[in-house]
Amino acid sequence: MIESIDAETIYDVPLLMKEEKLDEVVLNKLGMSSKGEYDLSNWTNFVAKLKNPKNTIRIGLVGKYVELNDAYKSIAEAFTHAGVVNDSKVELERVHSEDINDENAESSLGKFNGILVAPGFGERGIDGKIAAIKFARQSGLPFLGICLGMQCAVIEYARNVLGYADAHSTEINPDTSYPVIDIMEEQKAITLKGGTMRLGAYNCKIVNGSKVMDCYEKEMISERHRHRFEFNNKFLEEFENNGLIASGSNPEGELVEIVELRDHPWFVGVQFHPEYKSTVANPHPLFVNFVKAAVEQSQIVVS
Repeated sequence: MIESIDAETIYDVPLLMKEEKLDEVVLNKLGMSSKGEYDLSNWTNFVAKLKNPKNTIRIGLVGKYVELNDAYKSIAEAFTHAGVVNDSKVELERVHSEDINDENAESSLGKFNGILVAPGFGERGIDGKIAAIKFARQSGLPFLGICLGMQCAVIEYARNVLGYADAHSTEINPDTSYPVIDIMEEQKAITLKGGTMRLGAYNCKIVNGSKVMDCYEKEMISERHRHRFEFNNKFLEEFENNGLIASGSNPEGELVEIVELRDHPWFVGVQFHPEYKSTVANPHPLFVNFVKAAVEQSQIVVS
């Protein structure tokens, strides 16, 4: 009989199972040798740093599924991994995007050291996401936008910097005069929504000298996707001339995968889902560097 021991954190569980010799039991049942020791030193070190952080930072996760406990689970765990790398505890507070607007953004989000705008589909809560991004951009607060979060960053910049008041995604407003986010041209003839999804891993080429190059430290990466709409390249030159650059793109289709602000401490939006690839052994570099920027921001505030 193997006990299911209560644990302080889920990351304790493998170590507790090893103490009970569950590994030996399983190997013996499978007719495999259980001789020798297994090196769990990296895992043990991770758990030790997790339980003894040097800093604590607060990140606001702005989304529309915050009332669901399992929503954004991969994002939450990616922050755990990145926090350990930075010797920091990440206190992740979920903020409903429907509760945010231009008037209350500072009072609702000013307490955070960084803001992540979450992925999602549909119109509900999108205005709050845009308001949160505007606050992060104008206040210099570290920002990471994922999938729809990246698209909202593009919409916000188009409206409030380029001056296109009705700029939008054609997912939300098919009649917008400035469709800065649009469905891929080759997908427009497909009527079944499942067929229009861009799914799976795609290559992305990183621009030298960009913030994301500092994160990945290599020119070519591969990340996982799940979306239908894309940055509209018809507006790319105007965005880049005004400070929002495409720092990563798909080399085959020239689709914009990453945008970032030149004159901002840390402002990055990605079309893909970096949280899917983060693990204890390999924390995702975007989350690691975002948390690092949030730690630096927290120290500026304290001083």
